[in-house]
Amino acid sequence: MDRLTVCLTFDVDGMSSWIGTAKSRNPSMLSRGDFTVVATPRLLDLLRKLDIRGSFAVPGHTAYAFPDMVKRIRDEGHEIVHHGWVHENPADFDEAGERRVLEKGLTALDRAAGVHPTGYRSPAWDFSPATVKLLLEYGFHYDSSCMGHDFEAYYLRTGDDWGPDEPYRFGPTVDLVELPVNWALDDFPAFEFVLGMNPAGVIPEDLGRTWKADFDFALERCPGGIFNLTNHPETIARGSRLAMLERLIDHMRGQAGVVFDTLGSYAAKWKAANPLDQWKAANPLRTGANAIVQAD
Repeated sequence: MDRLTVCLTFDVDGMSSWIGTAKSRNPSMLSRGDFTVVATPRLLDLLRKLDIRGSFAVPGHTAYAFPDMVKRIRDEGHEIVHHGWVHENPADFDEAGERRVLEKGLTALDRAAGVHPTGYRSPAWDFSPATVKLLLEYGFHYDSSCMGHDFEAYYLRTGDDWGPDEPYRFGPTVDLVELPVNWALDDFPAFEFVLGMNPAGVIPEDLGRTWKADFDFALERCPGGIFNLTNHPETIARGSRLAMLERLIDHMRGQAGVVFDTLGSYAAKWKAANPLDQWKAANPLRTGANAIVQAD
């Protein structure tokens, strides 16, 4: 595999995050999501200029609201990733409810743009105990919501069990690749002010230096790894923030052995190079193979 793969990912939340997560009835707050019709084309223009393919995580709600924009994402060769229905937290549902919103998101993406995603990103970067099982059932190849590494892919487990008075019990490792995320590599906490929830206020150049330092670390220390950068069009594609992102991309493009790819393409290459059984044998700490499961 390449020395380091950069995946530029964009969560096209639109109004869904303000409806589904913030539970807002405030038209002014929802207008932040409406800005995605300005912001997403800016990003698409930039990626086209640089000849880079990205991964766009699209809630079903956004696909219904802006089908022409989602079709443009598709038509310009970018990957579309399942991102829930209306930016709901899967951990808030029982299995039947989670199945329902998973299917609503799939139906919306199919109806709006005729796409059938192989990748999933939880709207909240949270899982329920049933999430991995459902993703396997619906034929997903990879997830990008968990944080068990910073710059290396791994296989997920399902059926882990835990409690405060007993040892951790590892469930089976399954054929679902995880492309990990990291709140430090997400633009929203740094930039998107939400009264009483998120103070934001980070200077773009300060965040740019942090992202550059993390990229340089991954390039040096994690051969074959992934630098998975998460942005939101309505957050990053404004003035000095977009200029900062362009400078970062220029820096990354200038390093030997660095390639840009979609999440789905990277996941397929990583899986081919790391067959499940071989990976499990080489990673007993990940699988819990030698964990002590009976307390004294």
